[in-house]
Amino acid sequence: MAEFDLVELIRQRTRPRAGARGDIVLGIGDDAALLRMPAGHELVVTADTLNDGVHFPTGTAAADVGWKALAANLSDLASMGARPAWCTLSLSLPEADAAWVEAFLDGFLELAGAHGIALVGGDTTRGPLSIAVTAMGLVESGAALRRDRARAGDDVWVTGTLGDAAGALVLGGYLPPPPAAAPDPAGAAHAISVIEATHAAAVPEAAGSMPPGQPATPSPRAGREAAACLAARLARPTPRVEAGCRLLGLAHACVDVSDGLLADLGHLCERSGVGAELEIAALPASAALRAAFGERRHALQLAGGDDYELCFTAPPSLRDAVLLALEQAGTEGARIGRVVPGAGVRARSEDGHAWLPPRTGYVHFR
Repeated sequence: MAEFDLVELIRQRTRPRAGARGDIVLGIGDDAALLRMPAGHELVVTADTLNDGVHFPTGTAAADVGWKALAANLSDLASMGARPAWCTLSLSLPEADAAWVEAFLDGFLELAGAHGIALVGGDTTRGPLSIAVTAMGLVESGAALRRDRARAGDDVWVTGTLGDAAGALVLGGYLPPPPAAAPDPAGAAHAISVIEATHAAAVPEAAGSMPPGQPATPSPRAGREAAACLAARLARPTPRVEAGCRLLGLAHACVDVSDGLLADLGHLCERSGVGAELEIAALPASAALRAAFGERRHALQLAGGDDYELCFTAPPSLRDAVLLALEQAGTEGARIGRVVPGAGVRARSEDGHAWLPPRTGYVHFR
């Protein structure tokens, strides 16, 4: 299949959805797209690149790769309270495999259709498998959620559950199991060493190059059903778009959790000039993660990454309003800590011992 045949395949698959939006003047097929911006709105733009063996295991089903490539971008839009509108897709492929591209588009367009986002352009090239998506959304002028507006005294919240994706990688043999997560009563110094030692195991991308995918083999404590639930969360994360939109006017600051809770909340705190204290016991965990890892789950929840949940801050006076907004969005939420004066993110166990990890999430370049 030649390059322009590949582009035509993509254009034919996406044309019905693009036609459903009245704000696309010109889409796939020209040098660039022409889009009509509604008055009174700001454009929110984000971009993510997913590489084979780094962001997803080699051998991952093409439909799941397509879903995840878009989900990562939608999660960024969600963190700013933006409604998805348009996106572009750039594919680097070892070969022009029409069957693989069709399956990829199945997953990509399924998620796109659920959120009303239209594919309006992109690029194709030969090379190692890599997917780059740029997504654009709309938010009323001046209303967007940001990282830099958290205030001391705010509650810290998170949507959904944490640690499932990292748990799936452990059960799949891509990452070693995390050691016991509870800090030693000897004090915070041991807590630092625990987090430092588990960091590489807790962060999917820290593996560097994942081996070809193998079916997940549950540990004796994890049934096959639990392993399947975790694997589904890794393959097809749920971007919390509706939750982000409903948090407009309620949340002071927001960030999406993709590199790990401690790392991403740390970015939010740094931008806002504040610190945060978390209660480990309050971290929301799925039944599958509890079944698979028990108390060891906390290392995955704190630094596992690939969750694509929203972490946000809001004043205590709005707790009921936040819970109602999340309920209306069809999303569960948990209050996991508070914003404090100072700097840095600290997590405490139920017995009050501090976790002070020096490394809290994935960094591409060290």
